[in-house]
Amino acid sequence: MIEFSEEKQPVYPAATIVLVRDGEPGLEVLLVQRSEAVRHMGGMWVFPGGRVDDADEPEDRNELQAALNAAVREIDEEAGLVLTPQQLVPMSHWTTPEGARRRFATWFFLATLEDDQQVKVDGGEISHHEWRRPGDVLAAVADPENPFKLMPPTYISLLDLIDHSDCDAVSAALREREPIMFAPRMVMIEGGICFLYAGDAGYESMDIDGPGPRHRTYLVDEQLQYIREL
Repeated sequence: MIEFSEEKQPVYPAATIVLVRDGEPGLEVLLVQRSEAVRHMGGMWVFPGGRVDDADEPEDRNELQAALNAAVREIDEEAGLVLTPQQLVPMSHWTTPEGARRRFATWFFLATLEDDQQVKVDGGEISHHEWRRPGDVLAAVADPENPFKLMPPTYISLLDLIDHSDCDAVSAALREREPIMFAPRMVMIEGGICFLYAGDAGYESMDIDGPGPRHRTYLVDEQLQYIREL
């Protein structure tokens, strides 16, 4: 799922939209599946998004505005949905850890689908889509036979949604806090990877066994476990 490189890789700006709607069963989130034929994260379930293009850059080269522009362009290209930058609420920011072959500095934005637009995946880079309750996806991920293969940023973003009953509630909660900044550091362990985040006792030393607070994700045998004990 992660391609590794011994050489230092550039970090490209990118943007993602965590799109939610109020469905009959409650809050639902849009996930799209990358085509199996795509080399980077083929078959993974993600949120719509991608790299910031030159055309996304505003005249003042504002980094956040460029990400907002990229996010609305990408969700149009990948899912056929028209949104505006004004609908987006900053949720988190993720920088791919050193050691990965492809590295991105990605803004995650929350947006609410406020009308009856229908998702139309591009059929190329994106092969399928699902509207699902965050809790249902997380329950499926806990099953080794689950159909949803997620990376930690997607998984943790779903955890961020799980306690909110509707779109207004999650949007209000995010507007009241600063976006969470994640700059993971990878430690290889038996069967997988431990991703350390700022605040974890081992973040600076890369010692995952020392005493102290925990803020990390384990990805072992394609199973995810997020721990936040600060």
